Amino acid sequence: AYTCIMPEPARAHRHDAPLVLFPASTVGNAGDGASGRSPEMLKWSDRIVYESVVIVGGDVLVFAKGVNRRKKVNRAAADIRCLYYRADAGNAVASLPATTSAQQVFRCPPPPATTPVDLELRVTLAVVGEQPIPSLATYDLPRRRDSPPMSSHVTESTPSGKRLICACTMVRDVAKFLREWVVYHAAVGVDRFYVYDNGSEDDLVDQVRHLTSDGFEVFTMSWPWPKTLEAALSYSAAVHRDSCEWMVFIDVDEFLFSPHWVHSENPTKSMLHSITTVGEDIGQVSMWCADFGPSGQTAHPKEGVIQGYTCRRQIMERRKSLVRLGAVDRSLTNSVHYFLLQPGFRSKWNTRVRVNHYKYQAWDEFKVKFRRRASTYTVDWTNKKNPRSNDRTPGLGFEAVEPAGWPHRFCEVNDTLLRDVTRRWYGLGFGNKLGRRRIIGTTPGSSYNV
Repeated sequence: AYTCIMPEPARAHRHDAPLVLFPASTVGNAGDGASGRSPEMLKWSDRIVYESVVIVGGDVLVFAKGVNRRKKVNRAAADIRCLYYRADAGNAVASLPATTSAQQVFRCPPPPATTPVDLELRVTLAVVGEQPIPSLATYDLPRRRDSPPMSSHVTESTPSGKRLICACTMVRDVAKFLREWVVYHAAVGVDRFYVYDNGSEDDLVDQVRHLTSDGFEVFTMSWPWPKTLEAALSYSAAVHRDSCEWMVFIDVDEFLFSPHWVHSENPTKSMLHSITTVGEDIGQVSMWCADFGPSGQTAHPKEGVIQGYTCRRQIMERRKSLVRLGAVDRSLTNSVHYFLLQPGFRSKWNTRVRVNHYKYQAWDEFKVKFRRRASTYTVDWTNKKNPRSNDRTPGLGFEAVEPAGWPHRFCEVNDTLLRDVTRRWYGLGFGNKLGRRRIIGTTPGSSYNV
């Protein structure tokens, strides 16, 4: 499968229509051309295998939509076959039983060791008694252990080795928020960042290039598939298991923070590293989320997100988790907010650290959430199904129309703690000016220009 750059003139148009894909078997089919018939096309709404990856140990993760259609209802792995076939002729090379089946992720054994290494293979799935599922996924031989698992703009001087804490996020047209998010989290303890690009059309590439040139470890991967957030997080947890001890899965409008830091004169990477000082049976540390409102703002605040939004709801809801990747269950099941753990591991709450979620921003920023929700099992806000979903915003309808009094909604507690501490660390306008200041990391030889 190939990812193609969209021409500049087309980028201004909306792309809400379902993704339309040609199955490989129909491309260049002379018979179709001779008869004047167009090749059959696949729609994203159909059942399809869209991605695969070989992970450490040799297992192959296959990502498919339409197999497990309902939340928390999964087909038995014994009912699913993993099929490897030649890309040029379509001839089957191997048919093996899947070992796990959960959400959109299926774990498969690799093809037989006798398979020629120069043979280009594709991989798909088949439910017992049914035809194989159309597939875009290829089987690529495992990468060298010392090669990076993702595309990145990190130079050759980027330090290698396993990091204590990494952060993973999925983005779409939010590049202007990325620097503030990376710089802040790097200062308080995140060592490496993995950014999954869900079809951005802004200057994400330039933003990442600037960050990496300043010494931050930021890796990007194209992940264009709509409504596959859980699958992307599963992919990240599996692929980066040997690169990161712990990983936090948060959005770029979410910032880890502890009120106990307010008297600190400078940020230190030990701030978050201390959270990982837990028993060996702790596989996940969960933190409450504090949801901030527009705080009187009618446009994106010039001083940045964490200094511009200072009023929040009183009740803290939901959670985000710092996950020990070696403890994640083989099925890679997750709910975005937390992962299923292997037997022998348990979750633990940390009430000293929270997630400042700048959820309800100025209307021009907030309304873009009506375009599409990222989660597989979350109804888009323009869809009138499931109106009582916790994902929906209280008081909003099904259209992106600003309600009366929006700038002052969701304001129950005036909370300036993070604003005040970042003003002390960086000065006014942390999110935009980011004056030249050097952060010394705990990794030998690591430092960052901010």
